[in-house]
Amino acid sequence: MRSDRVKKGVERAPHRSLFKAMGYTDEELARPLVGVVNAKNEIIPGHIHLDTITNAVKAGIRSAGGTPIEFPAIGVCDGIAMGHSGMKYSLASRELIADSIETMAEAHALDALVLVPNCDKIVPGMMMAAARLNIPSVLVSGGPMLPGRKGGADIDLNTVFEAVGRVHAGKMGEAELAAYEDSACPGCGSCSGMFTANSMNCLAEILGLGLPGNGTVPAVYAERVRLAKSAGAVVMRAIEKDIKPRDLLDLRQFRNALALDMALGCSTNSMLHLPAIAREAGIELNLDLANEIAARTPNLCHLAPSGPHHVNQLYEAGGVFAVVKQLLIKGLIDGSAPTVCGKTVGELAAASPEADGTVIRRIEDPYSAVGGIAVLRGNLAPDRAVVKRAAVAPSMLKHRGPARVFDSEEAANAAVKGGLIKAGDVVVIRYEGPRGGPGMREMLEATSALAGMGRDADTALITDGRFSGATRGAAIGHVSPEAAAGGPIALVREGDFISIDIDAGRLELEVPDAELAARRAAWKAPLPKVKAGWLARYAALVSSAASGAVLSPPGGT
Repeated sequence: MRSDRVKKGVERAPHRSLFKAMGYTDEELARPLVGVVNAKNEIIPGHIHLDTITNAVKAGIRSAGGTPIEFPAIGVCDGIAMGHSGMKYSLASRELIADSIETMAEAHALDALVLVPNCDKIVPGMMMAAARLNIPSVLVSGGPMLPGRKGGADIDLNTVFEAVGRVHAGKMGEAELAAYEDSACPGCGSCSGMFTANSMNCLAEILGLGLPGNGTVPAVYAERVRLAKSAGAVVMRAIEKDIKPRDLLDLRQFRNALALDMALGCSTNSMLHLPAIAREAGIELNLDLANEIAARTPNLCHLAPSGPHHVNQLYEAGGVFAVVKQLLIKGLIDGSAPTVCGKTVGELAAASPEADGTVIRRIEDPYSAVGGIAVLRGNLAPDRAVVKRAAVAPSMLKHRGPARVFDSEEAANAAVKGGLIKAGDVVVIRYEGPRGGPGMREMLEATSALAGMGRDADTALITDGRFSGATRGAAIGHVSPEAAAGGPIALVREGDFISIDIDAGRLELEVPDAELAARRAAWKAPLPKVKAGWLARYAALVSSAASGAVLSPPGGT
């Protein structure tokens, strides 16, 4: 066992004495030492209950003959960080989480890990760590929040963001807004739509690191506690059979994940996180593959914000593998791919129910014939941009309009809320990329305000930053190269016409090449927005969104 180097032999008597100072017995030290990474804190509703999940994991490990050793991980609540400088830290925290888990597992020679996250950057950060360390690992999340209820309808956090837009548009009073505020988030769990956290927790299942139900069993159900106990037992079997993350994370698993992503209509943030996880597993995931897979993979679910259903309804309809079962009918998933629970993807799908035809459409009757995410290219985004196609109004799949240019999220938010954005406009928010932000902020405040004002069906928004999984409308993010790196988005001027063709995968700035060359010659790189602290180091090391916004290796680019 790896842990023998900290506990076995005469030379390790001092080490054992330190374990015994914490109450560990000789019998416990003779067993595999399993790190249990608990992201519990009191600032994220998806994490407030993770002590319950972690205690269940530890019970499962002990029942299967292991010794659990708990340690913490940080986390950022994207909703609370939204719309101000705090959002600069969200994506950057993904790297800190992966690095800190590596530090703890290697410094203490842990034999295996059970990872207990729930929200946006914590889930991919933990999967990155698992792939990097390549020791037996299982991920079990805290589960999705139930939707709130108001006026007989399900609501969620995004409903409140959009309600703010309605207040600014004079369509709602503050008293009604307060009623939404009080009702939208009824308790613990990750926000209840197919936003980033739930997207990544569902994708963990198809990648083979999470057990069936990881992404969909509601946080408040006893089944979630039972799942956590099972995760503790499964990691012990993984130790026994020497099943490691890189045994699971091959290219077919990432192709499977992209296909599931398209069918579910996941968050565009998955287009950052999947390449980052793949990189840690030694795989280069070219996102051009996303369009290839989207072209043949139908969108089978319209979960909020794309439609009226929430993740608890996906659970009731059979969960992730009921969707996979439909994709297998047309050979869109490789059913031979293994999972940490010991069964193949195909075997797990075979045990799942048939699609209900509503929450999960049947393969012959999809919401659309193509997937829920599109990758765009063009002279405005030579290295790609990303849009959640499933959440775009049909009228906006093809659009041409004048650019309204803003060099920060704050400036754009003020213009939107001030009623300065008109039908047909293309809002451009730049210098918000991984390097320029720094931290590639989400723009949910701007997109939700536009939606609340009824502008999501007649205006577009383009940014080198990113969007929340809760965003709907023609919101195109991850424009690469970013403005701070001298990408074409830095050259856009107020009133330039921009054409968008999502079906054709095109994003074009209608400015002659000679004029763009002149603008480029006159462009000067901006001074860094942050000059000290962790974010300054992050800005100096982070790669393009096109490669997952990962930290470059020493000597890398």
